[in-house]
Amino acid sequence: MKLLIYSALFLPKSGGVQSVVLELAEGLSARKPNVPAEDVIEVTVVTRTPRGSEQDGRFSFRLVREPRLSNLFRLVREADVVHVAGPAFLPMALALLTRKPLIVEHHGYQSTCPNGLLLYEPDHTVCPGYFMRKQYGMCVRCNAGRLGLGRSVRDLLLTFPRRWMCRMATRNIGVTNHVANRIQLPRSVVIYHGISDKSATAFSTSSGGDGEGLHIGYVGRMVSEKGVPILLKAAKRLEEEGARFQLTLVGDGPERVQIESLAHSLRFQNCVRFLGELRGDDLDKAVRLLQVVVMPSQWEETAGLAAIEQMMRGGVVVAADIGGLSEVVGESGLKFPAGDSESLYACLRKLIQQPALFDSLRVAARRRAIQAFCRNSMIEGHALAYREVLAAHMVAVKRQNTQWTT
Repeated sequence: MKLLIYSALFLPKSGGVQSVVLELAEGLSARKPNVPAEDVIEVTVVTRTPRGSEQDGRFSFRLVREPRLSNLFRLVREADVVHVAGPAFLPMALALLTRKPLIVEHHGYQSTCPNGLLLYEPDHTVCPGYFMRKQYGMCVRCNAGRLGLGRSVRDLLLTFPRRWMCRMATRNIGVTNHVANRIQLPRSVVIYHGISDKSATAFSTSSGGDGEGLHIGYVGRMVSEKGVPILLKAAKRLEEEGARFQLTLVGDGPERVQIESLAHSLRFQNCVRFLGELRGDDLDKAVRLLQVVVMPSQWEETAGLAAIEQMMRGGVVVAADIGGLSEVVGESGLKFPAGDSESLYACLRKLIQQPALFDSLRVAARRRAIQAFCRNSMIEGHALAYREVLAAHMVAVKRQNTQWTT
């Protein structure tokens, strides 16, 4: 089977979608020696992301960057199955035009929301679903402040054909049940993200392992919907009462300057540090020191890869009780109402004061990660989906040919 995976964003850009696509492509390629010939999947990843300093030859799959339209059309025609990581307009259109089995994996809400976040921009509240309610004026108003009126109308109009193409897709994949319920598309299944087993930990087995106290961290983009200021305010409350902790923020983004400015205005006493964007060994080294990862999101995260990775390491997650993030954490971590810094402070304080709770959550997180977010389960779940849609497609083609001959 020839599989084309289209991901608009890919390495060297960092992000959850890029990481998941890499795990999937490498995992599918690694199956070749262990499966029957008819189940071998030849993977081609196509992306708009330029190469940068990446050495593409190190990948075990074929990688095509920034293809021209004619080249993309050829790649789609050569594929047996087209998998689009996020409902990208052009590859979906080409797959439908060439009548290829099309799988759309929804890492965001682009099929049901013009800004893809289900976040009402003017006041940064969760959108109740204005597009699906046909309240299109609210959609235009939502994005006009950030994009301008013309671009806001354009994004609204493009959402209609994008959603229609998703409805026409052979299969839609939600990365959590929450996403599947939100997008409301036919022929939907749920396949959780899966990552490699990261059981080796560098941090102490208790919450007060060294002179710096509890190692708390945030890992992700510095954007408004991620709610990093909420974490800073909660950390300031901890510092004011004399709690011992070290807060490390890993990541970069358009809001980083404002977030660093907020941290400066709160006048932390050397317990907060910004590491910026890290990759490879530097990233692994930084996150393995984190005993607690906080996910203070204000939007309905579709999954929360940083939470999954922390759980697989056997670390504790404290997360906003919202969207797919809440589903991922389940009962294996602590949750607080989105946007509530006082409740987040209470969660962190509880971890510092109750070492037994900290240790029990570590065990629960590790257990849930192994059960729900195993890399092999993700890979085999996708492989099954590819086989099913290709088999159904071949039956349909055969039936059509029979009708033509009769």
